[in-house]
Amino acid sequence: MLRDRGKLIHKAGFVNIVGNPNVGKSTLMNQLVGERISIATFKAQTTRHRIMGIVNTPEMQIVFSDTPGVLKPNYKLQESMLAFSESALQDADVLLYVTDVVEDPEKNMDFLEKVQQLDIPVILLINKIDELASPARNASPASPARNASQASNASLAKIVDHWHALLPKAEILPVSAKNKFGTDLLLKRIQELLPESPAYFDKDQLTDKPARFFVSEIIREKILLYYDKEIPYSVEVSVERFKEDEKHIHINAVIYVERDSQKGIIIGHQGVALKKVSTEARKALEKFFAKPIYLEVFVKVDKDWRSNERELNHFGYNPE
Repeated sequence: MLRDRGKLIHKAGFVNIVGNPNVGKSTLMNQLVGERISIATFKAQTTRHRIMGIVNTPEMQIVFSDTPGVLKPNYKLQESMLAFSESALQDADVLLYVTDVVEDPEKNMDFLEKVQQLDIPVILLINKIDELASPARNASPASPARNASQASNASLAKIVDHWHALLPKAEILPVSAKNKFGTDLLLKRIQELLPESPAYFDKDQLTDKPARFFVSEIIREKILLYYDKEIPYSVEVSVERFKEDEKHIHINAVIYVERDSQKGIIIGHQGVALKKVSTEARKALEKFFAKPIYLEVFVKVDKDWRSNERELNHFGYNPE
């Protein structure tokens, strides 16, 4: 425990991660927590829920929240996703606003204006700085690599200046979540900003989500990776059965789609596509739970579920 004049001090707080789609929020979350809590793929709008990952030490507890990317909603599911992001502004002790080196800073200004009005510490993270030009080792002063490095530094300085004008009260930290650059410094700064508080969750707890949630997320991740266009965004996964014994876990899951044609695509010719998804999901689940998995996956049509409030509530998309 930390000590203040002999008194034991414990810090705890909610550190919420927000930003536009595809800037690396989930990758950052997983690096900070040290576990694979959130789906992280190259596709935008991967995260649909608000997912907590908890870091515990004897002196503190950091409750991180990954949130969906901020967007202009086109249907009720996206309205719920935006509500998750906006709720993260209301209960944060520290806010991490994530952008990257290519994003337009003026994108989704309505949400950014809400961030500007916050009276809590805000850390602006400029992610993916590894995508700026970097010099080769032992480059000579006149080499192209040195010139690239100077151009990279100039580009980063321009990005920092632009964001400083938009969020003048925010601390700005360049990071590369993928390469773990700047994440240790970020964790140290978060620890400094946390308020004194007892822990909010048990010290051995890693997340607020149940096992069934991660089953559905891992299956959905494989769908994101193996199907194109609109298919992954029309899919929801529900775990109908999760039975665990000492040696095995038996799981029945249902993949819901909006159209009969989408069902056919998910299943594929002679069931080959669905078998591939199921096999890859089973392997990932066995790694996640460290147990053999018996997985059965079915596909059903739930017409227009993304715009049906009752169905969204059933799938857990009520942010309250």
